[in-house]
Amino acid sequence: MVIFPIMLIAERTLQHWIDNFYGYGSWQARFWFVGYEESGGDVPDEVAEKFNYFHHVQATSAPALCDIRELYRHIAFRVEGPRAEKFATLHDQRFGSHATLHGAWKNLIGFVHGYQNKKLPAQLTYQQNSFASTAAPNEALIQLYPLPAHNHAWYYSWLDLPQFPFLKSRALYQDHVYPIRMSNILQNINLYKPEVVLMYGMDNINLLKESVLKLFPGAKFKMVKAIKQEIPQHHRADFNGTTLLITTQIPALRHNRVETGFDWYKFGKLVKG
Repeated sequence: MVIFPIMLIAERTLQHWIDNFYGYGSWQARFWFVGYEESGGDVPDEVAEKFNYFHHVQATSAPALCDIRELYRHIAFRVEGPRAEKFATLHDQRFGSHATLHGAWKNLIGFVHGYQNKKLPAQLTYQQNSFASTAAPNEALIQLYPLPAHNHAWYYSWLDLPQFPFLKSRALYQDHVYPIRMSNILQNINLYKPEVVLMYGMDNINLLKESVLKLFPGAKFKMVKAIKQEIPQHHRADFNGTTLLITTQIPALRHNRVETGFDWYKFGKLVKG
């Protein structure tokens, strides 16, 4: 059981994060990867460090993407074991000279290069130097739900903040934040016109499609069936210069089982057609 001490997480930084944090990279990126929620959430100190950093660098109130490399420099690496001696921060773990390849990011890198019909690069090198960079924006990592959370636990119910009653359960929280966040993401799609938006790991497909159709009534969704271990089942709509893909699948193996994975490079090639 993890209990979030109130002294670690301040009301103002929590509210600012919920209202304004949308992920990493740049809205000008060609490829938007929209995950279900921000990862992490098991360690109160890590959550507080994220909130504090974002509140410091993003003072204004507006849907914002931040520099993942700079944020990760301010988050301590807290995993115990042999790796603890190699990494001081999350930046060291993902972008430093001895970085390790992220299991999901490598497949998103594959998707991008398949879509562009480019040879797959050395994925670790691409991750270190280019992936989700704000300097040369190609990919954006966006979160439908902002709070760092674990798939099987909801630690925020332990926060003693009566002014946030929706944090008492994950369902209340998601119902509270979904309308404005989805609206802001869709409005930014309309404004910035990314080439591809891939929403992955989603469990609310019908609700997402309904939200899209409210803003883009001319969009027509078609369902593309899965090809085992090659192409995930997904829903596709092309509108306003953007290809939107929605899938329940995540770009990583589930429980390290090979049969749960897909070839995301081939997926990118298929989408481009």
